[in-house]
Amino acid sequence: MPSLTNTDIDRFRERLSKRREELRWLIHDALIASKRQDYIELAGSVHDAGEESVAELLVDMSLTKLDREVDELRDVEAALTRIANEVYGRCVSCGDDIDRERLDAYPTAKRCLTCQTKYETDKRGGRDATPSL
Repeated sequence: MPSLTNTDIDRFRERLSKRREELRWLIHDALIASKRQDYIELAGSVHDAGEESVAELLVDMSLTKLDREVDELRDVEAALTRIANEVYGRCVSCGDDIDRERLDAYPTAKRCLTCQTKYETDKRGGRDATPSL
């Protein structure tokens, strides 16, 4: 394990487990709500193109939020697996320790800041993420 103490690991495990349960309930509730087809009824009751656009936007926002929650749940599960495999806090790219401050801010982090920056730059095709005018 990296320089994290057993107390640190236990704290992260507890925090991640709590978040996993929160996400499971959020996803569960969202799926139950979608079966009620409230959004479908809303979309069907609109009377003009503007109202239809708003109804479609609400449906899309709900699906996007659900996608984010499912992705976060996957990240949490992966972090808990890294804890179980005693590699939590170690960068999956270079093997170096991930700073405790980074893990405090982002407990599902799987890369050190240097490798994450490189990963994101490579993912963008080498383009700078700074907006240009």
